[in-house]
Amino acid sequence: MVRNFLSINDVSKEELLMILDRAAELKLELKEGGDQSDILRGKTLGLVFEKPSLRTRISFEVGMQQLGGSTVVLNASEIQIFERETRADISRVMSRYLDGLMIRTFGHEVLEEATQFSSIPVINGLSDLEHPCQTLADLLTIKEHFGTFKDLKIAYIGDGNNTVHSLMLACAKLGINIHVACPVEYEPKSEFESDFSTVTHGVGEAAQDADVVYTDVWSSMGQERDAQRRKKIFHGYQVNKALMTEYAKDTAIVLHCLPAHRGEEITAEALENHEETILNQAENRLHTQKALLEWILK
Repeated sequence: MVRNFLSINDVSKEELLMILDRAAELKLELKEGGDQSDILRGKTLGLVFEKPSLRTRISFEVGMQQLGGSTVVLNASEIQIFERETRADISRVMSRYLDGLMIRTFGHEVLEEATQFSSIPVINGLSDLEHPCQTLADLLTIKEHFGTFKDLKIAYIGDGNNTVHSLMLACAKLGINIHVACPVEYEPKSEFESDFSTVTHGVGEAAQDADVVYTDVWSSMGQERDAQRRKKIFHGYQVNKALMTEYAKDTAIVLHCLPAHRGEEITAEALENHEETILNQAENRLHTQKALLEWILK
């Protein structure tokens, strides 16, 4: 059976926890200087980028190499995904060459169409609707820091975007309370809400007694033309010293999926004060992606 990973909802709670446990094992093995695995020897993962990336590309390329496999990187312009051939034909052809496909794109329908016509696993490296690979790294970082998911509260401050959509789905699976603070009309889509999520317009309300304070850029890729207007609308939806000291727990950590726009969604001071955790979060993209690749390709 072909396993796809377009959404956090494509894995059960048990599978999600298994991936996180395996990621922790792989991280420890790497830190201890263990031999490179050959579990994916002879396997090739195609990486299709309609949106540019840093962490996504490096983590998948290095991850496949460390597991004994290889990658083929394709920019959307190289294969002219919207022009020379239909997505269906491209998906069918790539299925004959590759063992798996990671796509980082704008429209989620690109991924859904790829799964419809591919005979190999498809991974969502990011779409405008969800960012499930990022959520895996977020969860591993939280688990490493607190040792548990029980009785935790996450506060997400900012745009109700793809990052928070996937995070909300994961919180519902794991029983984590998440409070999302967004401006009016920038809330997450209602289908991602659950009994474990609360959506508010008050930053302090969301951050009150939070164990984790999470933020992301106000304007994602593809929204650059709207950036100046968004700066006005999102003014005040910022992670800063006042928010952390007045509302969040003293033991709270800050997460940011990067890249960060210092002085907008987060101050330079807040980012630097929590630099170690945020860099661990970025590093964990590698380890969680490796665990995902093992599960989906072996």
